[in-house]
Amino acid sequence: MDRLKIFLMLSPSLLVIGVLFLGGLAVGVAGSLGYMPLIGFHDWGFDAYREIFTSGPFYHSFLLTFHIAFTSTLLASLLAIGAALLLRQSFRGRRIIHFLFQMNLTVPHLVGAIGILYLFSQSGFFARLAYEFQLIGRPGDFPALVYDPFALGIILQYVWKEVPFIGLILLANMQTLSEDYEAVARSLGASRWQSFRHVLLPLLTPGLLAAGMIVFAFTFGAYEIPALLGQNYPAALPVLAYQAFTEPDLAARPTALALAMIIAGMSALMIFGYARLTRHYMRA
Repeated sequence: MDRLKIFLMLSPSLLVIGVLFLGGLAVGVAGSLGYMPLIGFHDWGFDAYREIFTSGPFYHSFLLTFHIAFTSTLLASLLAIGAALLLRQSFRGRRIIHFLFQMNLTVPHLVGAIGILYLFSQSGFFARLAYEFQLIGRPGDFPALVYDPFALGIILQYVWKEVPFIGLILLANMQTLSEDYEAVARSLGASRWQSFRHVLLPLLTPGLLAAGMIVFAFTFGAYEIPALLGQNYPAALPVLAYQAFTEPDLAARPTALALAMIIAGMSALMIFGYARLTRHYMRA
């Protein structure tokens, strides 16, 4: 009876979410297979996917997108672990540091990207500052951190934004864990690094995997930051999908939706992988 009550109470929200998500997903899958009756496409097929997977630019965009997502997640995770270990300690001014650490969680990604653009571009603040101190001959000699082939500006933005997100999750996990395990390891002769590596890190791994999966899926599918800070070619997959969707030629719509389905499929694979890894660590 209680389960029925809970289901009835949640049914309005579940209905809205189900219609919007599942309905949109169904329309996207049908459109990627060439069925878009509103614009006169009635034939089903895998032509859009065949076109994508036989296209060289797709693989360039895929590698760039994977590089952005993987590198951003890895760097953000490493810095978040260090920050969480620091904030775990008791020291004077800890509350202020904790507040400053989590302050940029409320800053939209787009605002942060504009900040990166004004600070680190070759005509930005640091380039002009380096020129004023005669470190470079002209602002254009400043290292290219925006619109560069390695997507350094995009990665910098994501790391700046996601370190507090992952760090707060790890810090919350640390606060629920007793320090007795580490104390026992230290009493048995383990060093501080060995205590962290073999005791604390395995306990934090499920939370770290969950946060990393969320960050990877988000950075892999985000559009606005690569569109603002990325180069024109190769473009990240979300930018490529948007460009195809806004093409004047409506024949490109199935290709755009197929790209969107590929991005969604990568996110689904991340969720599946996280579930498998979490199950493995729970068994261990």
